[in-house]
Amino acid sequence: MRFRFPLYQPLLSSFSLLPTTNNTTTLILSRFQSFCVSSSSFFMAPPAAMEEIAPANNSLSNVNDGDAASQISRVTVVGSGNWGSVAAKLIASNTLKLDSFHDEVRMWVFEETLPSGEKLTEVINKTNENVKYLPGIKLGKNVVADPDLENAVRDANMLVFVTPHQFMEGICKRLVGKIREDVEAISLIKGMEVKMEGPQMISTLISEQLGVNCCVLMGANIANEIAVEKFSEATVGYRENREVADKWVQLFRTPYFMITPVQDVEGVELCGTLKNVVALAAGFVDGLEMGNNTKAAIMRIGLREMRAFSKLLFSSVKDSTFFESCGVADLITTCLGGRNRKVAEAFAKNGGKRSFDELEAEMLQGQKLQGVSTAREVYEVLRHRGWLELFPLFATVHDISIGRLPPSAIVEYSEHKPNFSLVEGSAQYFSSF
Repeated sequence: MRFRFPLYQPLLSSFSLLPTTNNTTTLILSRFQSFCVSSSSFFMAPPAAMEEIAPANNSLSNVNDGDAASQISRVTVVGSGNWGSVAAKLIASNTLKLDSFHDEVRMWVFEETLPSGEKLTEVINKTNENVKYLPGIKLGKNVVADPDLENAVRDANMLVFVTPHQFMEGICKRLVGKIREDVEAISLIKGMEVKMEGPQMISTLISEQLGVNCCVLMGANIANEIAVEKFSEATVGYRENREVADKWVQLFRTPYFMITPVQDVEGVELCGTLKNVVALAAGFVDGLEMGNNTKAAIMRIGLREMRAFSKLLFSSVKDSTFFESCGVADLITTCLGGRNRKVAEAFAKNGGKRSFDELEAEMLQGQKLQGVSTAREVYEVLRHRGWLELFPLFATVHDISIGRLPPSAIVEYSEHKPNFSLVEGSAQYFSSF
């Protein structure tokens, strides 16, 4: 069966789609189609959404009963915060429908004691709701919260990692030798590690430490909106195996959550990572009430620096990736409504006199910011490689975050345009850290 979604009828001509009945919608979409066609040079390359998605065959009817059990995939979500809980909800709704997946979805929960004195895992399993990080949303009766990390992953051959990125190295060390040999992994984590030998993406950390293939999923995904089933989309980044990517698409896709696979793991992951730094800048602008023009300028400069930084680190990064959900769409939604923007706004309103740690604890009820730590990690890369003048926005965001500059400095820097001859060329020249 081909994927059907009326909203994309004018764009996905290779799909067999349902007819659009609303005349106004038809007119709007028709004009948007004309715009896309006339602007093809701007978009540089056809987006991956234009490709026909061919999900893997779910039917087990062509195998005998003995083989069927071995081919059924078991899924564990490693993480149970706001986004982790939403991911579990999405996945659980699909495992009930797809014969190739075991119904039960395990979710590893970092155990906490609630004000009531109850354990968080016990409450989740009793109420089918993460009352701390996603209150009011039923996860699905087939979601089982497990406080024991090793037990949660023991039988799974599909691992979904969705924790704050600063915890991932410790989690991977705990899992070495404790997972199945046939595991496929996917990271929903936005961030990176900076080591003496250079920056390392979280998907690479997972792959190297656990010896598994790791895809990524990023996009314009404010968790609370997806939780109440408002339409959204995301991008799955994969390396070589399109069949594995399609399996992840099957697992996450719903009528309100569209997934597009793209063969560009580093590009997809860096988009999801770097947009949080730009969101801090947008929050500073909002806190100082600088207006929409300024915010739009900051977002444009931020997108340019995201692209330049990504292509300097990895010459394989594709320009077209920045026009997927993981790119410009994620940047827009995070700069308009994400937690990094929200806390940065409060930081600027307080003149930078209250720390991000203090504001995070007060405003996020246990959730973690990613932008501040990512800004620090990006700054370390820029400083060690001599790139600071090429990326004035990234450098300024870091300096504001640590109190070296006031929030108003977000529009006071002298802009140095990146040397695009370097960006377009090979990244190997800059391989030493």
